[in-house]
Amino acid sequence: MTKKLTEFSKASGCGCKIQPAVLQQMLQGMTLQAGATPGLVHGNAGGDDCSVFDLGNGQLLLQTVDFFTPLLDDPFDFGRAAAANALSDIWAMGGKPVMANAVMGWPVDVLGVDAARAVMSGAMQVCTEAGVALAGGHTIELQEPIFGLSVTGLVDAGNLKTNAGAKAGDKLILTKGLGVGMLAAALKRGLGAATDLASLTESLTQTNAVGNELGGIAGVHAMTDVTGFGLSGHLLEICRASGVAARIQGSTLPKIAAAEAWAASYVLPDNAMRNWNAFESAVDMQDASAFTWLVDPQTSGGLLISVADTAISEVEAALRAASTEYTVIGEIVEPNTLSEGKLLSVI
Repeated sequence: MTKKLTEFSKASGCGCKIQPAVLQQMLQGMTLQAGATPGLVHGNAGGDDCSVFDLGNGQLLLQTVDFFTPLLDDPFDFGRAAAANALSDIWAMGGKPVMANAVMGWPVDVLGVDAARAVMSGAMQVCTEAGVALAGGHTIELQEPIFGLSVTGLVDAGNLKTNAGAKAGDKLILTKGLGVGMLAAALKRGLGAATDLASLTESLTQTNAVGNELGGIAGVHAMTDVTGFGLSGHLLEICRASGVAARIQGSTLPKIAAAEAWAASYVLPDNAMRNWNAFESAVDMQDASAFTWLVDPQTSGGLLISVADTAISEVEAALRAASTEYTVIGEIVEPNTLSEGKLLSVI
């Protein structure tokens, strides 16, 4: 390769998502509610991680597609990160991914075939470890490299988890540390060190496979994964879909240690401020020190879980059994307990 992967794009990872306000404009008049077509359980109206189709035999079919521009220069690790991120959508809804197809745009004349093969190999490794067949895909010539997966999964109808369903009194659990966007930004700008790269790669390639186990726990009322809209954006999606509000403690937020120096220096990716502009009106930010961690766009981020207080022990046992780090960051509350118009309080 004559050029680093991360030099091809302005934004990287899930930070390259189109900003929420623009996305709403694009989808205006084109959202599909449940039942819009026979068998459709969830369409694109609720902001869930997958579309959902009823197979009529007690099982639901989950479908997602997720791809992005490089946030790692190593092609093999880029493929691993992209695969872990795409598979997470299925796990975030309590399902089991069973098959995937690759989506690749590649500047063959600049980056070559070997680098493309390395990306595919990284994705195949993650899929194989997860028991998922990377069975096909589609590639095009493109001057800005992109890669990801379209993933199909299955879930028992009673185990489906969505953004909706969170209830006042639920505890909020977050797996994985925050800070992926800041680490990627620092490295892209030539500021990061080898330790930053190691921390970033470790986080990006850690999977959320425990989500399949969590799907079987009735006390898990809502679940999603934290990606490009940051913790604040994805938590607000849960609040709006569930008709509730949330209160979190900024001091408890799990953080990737290597990202703390960049947070203190406000080394943020561009989309961090776009996130804040989109969600500011709904947030009561009492703890200003939590700001960077709330708006930082994550890629292959952790699971955000709304859990009944009576099910906390069961959920924690499942997370420990899967060697998944987790933190209780707050709780779900009635919306009228916060300041007028606010759905998220950060104390």
